[in-house]
Formats: sequence, structure tokens, C-alpha cells
Amino acid sequence: MGTWKSRGLRGSTLEDMINHTNYIYKEKGLALIQKIPTPITPIDIDKESRHITLAYFDQKSTVDYIGAVQGIPICFDAKECATDTFPLQNVHEHQIDFMNCFEKQGGVSFLIIHFTHRNEMYYIPLKDLNKFWNRMINGGRKSFKFDEINKEMLISQQGEMFVHYLVPLQTDLDLRDE
Repeated sequence: MGTWKSRGLRGSTLEDMINHTNYIYKEKGLALIQKIPTPITPIDIDKESRHITLAYFDQKSTVDYIGAVQGIPICFDAKECATDTFPLQNVHEHQIDFMNCFEKQGGVSFLIIHFTHRNEMYYIPLKDLNKFWNRMINGGRKSFKFDEINKEMLISQQGEMFVHYLVPLQTDLDLRDE
């Protein structure tokens, strides 16, 4: 069990941008995507501010987001990376298992990674993530490099859609149909 000792703002800018994009998607009727809250049990609560100051995670979370895009179920996790090497320890085995089970049920699973030092975001299809994961399981690198990802999966901003991931999602779907 992990311990939570602060507001946990790591990655909140990316999360805020995705949440805003998902709101715009909903308003335009493009998609309905929900942020999945991480279940916690409070241990200490500041009596004056009524804020949780110490808590533990109840259970392993699955992914950050789940929903549907034009009838297609999707789930994804959002990560940030400050270098050109993404450590696979930032993704947990239970998340990989969940995403693989989700795809077996006809859904589409992926990661959104924000390479903060480049100010670029990429959609990483589950098949690519599985390739990197399996390489690690078989004794290979415990990370993947920026050079290994498909640059066609760049996520761009379009107007108020700060993380417009529907474009690379369509590319992913097109590649699956080939």
C-alpha cells in the first residue's frame, strides 16, 4: 500500500489539460470520458481546514480514465516524463493486465505520455506498450526511449482541446483495420 502525504500535485497540469479536453469532447458530443478517482482511506484530517493530511490507497487503481468515443470503449492512463527515457516502473502490472482485459472485451487502451522537457505529448497504443513491457519481462530494458515511439501519434492542441487525443486514436483504429 502506498502512502499519500500531500495534495499529490505531480502530473496535475497534464490531468487538468486532459480533464478540460474531456469536458470539451462531452460538450461537442464527441466522447464521454470520466476520470477514475483513486480510492483512499483517510488516516489524519486537519480539524481546522478539514483537509486530509495523511491517507493510504485502499486498492490498486486501474487506469486514470475510462469512457466511450462514438460507441468505442476506451481507457487510458496519463504519465509525465522529464527525460527521453520513460521508466516502465511508472506503469504497474495490474494496469497492463486491466488494459489487456479491456481490449479483449473490444475496447481500446493506451497511454498518454507528456515529455515535459520537449513539451510534447504522445499516444502510446497498448500494442506498443506491451512490446516494451514484454521486452522488460524477458530481461531487456526496463524503460523505452523517445526514439522508439511512433511520432505519428503526436497529440496536438486544437483550440480548447489541449490534449486532442482523438486524432491519434483514429490513427490507432485505422492501423488496427489494416
